Amino acid sequence: MVALGGGHGLAAALAAWRQLTSELTAVVTVADDGGSSGRIRREMPVLPPGDLRMALAALAGEDPGRQEMARLLQHRLGGTGVLAGHPVGNLVLTGLVELHGGDTVRALDAVCGLVGACGRVLPMADVPLDLVARVETVDPDDPARTRTIRGQVAIASTPGRVRDILVSPPDPPVHPDVLAAIAAADVVSLGPGSWYTSVLPHLLVPRLRAALAATSARVVVVLNLEPQPGETDGFSPEEHLRVLQAHLDGVALHTVVADAESVVDRCGLLSAVRECGAELVLAPVAAPDGSPRHDPARLSAALATVVGAR
Repeated sequence: MVALGGGHGLAAALAAWRQLTSELTAVVTVADDGGSSGRIRREMPVLPPGDLRMALAALAGEDPGRQEMARLLQHRLGGTGVLAGHPVGNLVLTGLVELHGGDTVRALDAVCGLVGACGRVLPMADVPLDLVARVETVDPDDPARTRTIRGQVAIASTPGRVRDILVSPPDPPVHPDVLAAIAAADVVSLGPGSWYTSVLPHLLVPRLRAALAATSARVVVVLNLEPQPGETDGFSPEEHLRVLQAHLDGVALHTVVADAESVVDRCGLLSAVRECGAELVLAPVAAPDGSPRHDPARLSAALATVVGAR
């Protein structure tokens, strides 16, 4: 199976999927321009490593040595100097890319070996991407006016709803291994995660979208538990889905998974799911402590019913 996304959302999906299969490939967004990743991509000719690192840590082997290596990848350096705040894994990945002559996939495979990864991690594009969004203004005197916002961090934190989003460059190169993984997949999943900056970008890359449209895999979408401040303020689950549907462009959607307690209008969501030609699975997938995060065991159980693994 192939899981597409980025950040904490993709890590949650991988934690669930890895309980069902070891034939797992994470295809990770490469548009991060904030924090350590932003500093590295501005100073070095490499992909932003942060989301790739998080996926690697999520797939790390379960024995103590592998888990310690995963914790090391995630550890942020302290102090007040130039290295302060950098996760060790970002520096390791950047160093390995240099060591392997700029070959990011070879560097990722090397780290997969170090952490005993349950699967593989690949970048969604071979070059760093920039996101460009058209955002509604918050000016009550001119509500129809929009602003153009560039950059993942700026888009995620901007006030006003995002109307549409593009990637730059518009047709980036995609590694052949990514396209081969999608072609061979039985299941492809999108979400959860930041809708406009981690989930939709995969559908904006022409070669990725074409591969998703051509695959015979079951395409599964995991909806977020709540709207994201700034990016999807006030969005209901069905609004998330309708935005996704507007970007599918030939990609068939088969199943939508949503948390039973997070859906207020079940009839509205069911109608939106049917408009996509998909089936709806409502299940308790949120953490039992009430925090807005997916519980890996619960999500895995819901996904197992989708793919017939249990």
